[in-house]
Amino acid sequence: MNIDGGCHCGLIRCEARIEPDAVAVCHCTDCQMLSGTAFRVVVPAPAAGFRLTAGQPQTYVKTAESGKRRVQAFRPECGTPIYATSPTDRTSYSLRVGTIRQRAELAPRVQNWMRSAQPWVSGIGVIRQNFLQA
Repeated sequence: MNIDGGCHCGLIRCEARIEPDAVAVCHCTDCQMLSGTAFRVVVPAPAAGFRLTAGQPQTYVKTAESGKRRVQAFRPECGTPIYATSPTDRTSYSLRVGTIRQRAELAPRVQNWMRSAQPWVSGIGVIRQNFLQA
């Protein structure tokens, strides 16, 4: 599937070829901290099918609990996280689904790091829903 998207202010734009069945929710504590919420939704994009079409993100290299290092790319002015990748082997980019224009078509197929999931996440479907406009 071809997708496109970018940051909130529009200065960073990208496009990629992804496999929609590879969309995942990550509950690791790093994703919680770096997304500012309880989890992050991501989809991998092979490097050959990913390109920035406008702008250049700033990067931050984080070290996970496992010791694995990951480059976090984001737009500092609007605060939008764009992707993560390896600092040495950039063969794949983990795109942040919230930045993808076609995100409504990208339902997660798996949840990872459930040991770190917030206990209330599994019951989120029964919480009262308000349909307010942003």
